Amino acid sequence: MKTIKIGLLGAGDVADLHAEAINSLEGAKLVGLWNRTPEKGALKAAKYGCKTYKTEEELFQDPQLDAVFILTNMETHCEYTVRAAQAGKHILVEKPAASNIAELEKMQQAVEKAGVKCMPVHNYIYEDGIQRTKRMIQEGRLGAITQFYMMYNIHHADDIRARYPGVIRQILTHHSYTMLYLAGLPKTISCLKHTVDASLAPQENVAMATIQMQNGSLSHLSASFANDDHAGDPWTCIIKVMGTKGSTRYSYRDWVINARHGAHSQTYECYPESIKNTTTHFVDKVLRHNEAPLSTLQDAISCQKIIEACEKSVKEGVHVKFN
Repeated sequence: MKTIKIGLLGAGDVADLHAEAINSLEGAKLVGLWNRTPEKGALKAAKYGCKTYKTEEELFQDPQLDAVFILTNMETHCEYTVRAAQAGKHILVEKPAASNIAELEKMQQAVEKAGVKCMPVHNYIYEDGIQRTKRMIQEGRLGAITQFYMMYNIHHADDIRARYPGVIRQILTHHSYTMLYLAGLPKTISCLKHTVDASLAPQENVAMATIQMQNGSLSHLSASFANDDHAGDPWTCIIKVMGTKGSTRYSYRDWVINARHGAHSQTYECYPESIKNTTTHFVDKVLRHNEAPLSTLQDAISCQKIIEACEKSVKEGVHVKFN
């Protein structure tokens, strides 16, 4: 079995999860990483058991590498995806995949021209519970879908929230693709946002979108960095699909370890597992067996349209038609 050799661009919190997934996967090897701060990169490389690159270009031009994982800030994703494609590397790019639709289209053109694979990280859909829900929908066992809900209430420390985009881009991107995957395309979108204590960070840390789908059903997407939910049956991260013949639920709260994990106050085991599942699918299915990813750049474009519609709705106080 050919070993798939991988390089990481970026060594932040999410890189820990991808590195752990690669190192636990038979037939995959983490060769090295580049990080904007060399000292942090060296520490992470020692932790992961790999080498460091002095520059991004050195990583792109390494003939050993089959694939590059782009785990840097959103504003760099387009440039790095284009450069990786031009270097002939397959690409896994973290979400949000880019800052706008024009960047995503540029990435798509570069990937198609180079003939390489590119998979955006929409990790929720690689979870077993979401896959089971998808099968139940496709087989008609839930009947006609009437409602989709995805709620997220996980407090993020002030320093983490300050460096993230607001929850619309950081979290509703996940919600939007999960909705697309399970419930289909939207028709109209309405969104509101709120910033709790703008002196800490000006970005919104609460947002809610109400959406009518093209088939007439309704979706509700909600996200908050401002608070955990400590009530009974908490809405920490929960996905519900309701249909005329049945319903399903997926919840982070079903598997919890009482220890901090990255930005989260507890370890919600679904989250690292979903990253591992995403990496495994990319390496074993997409690269090794030439299967299609479950999430594509075209899907990322649809997600970006939803996010920009949410932002337009907030700014103008209107329902926005999805095009």
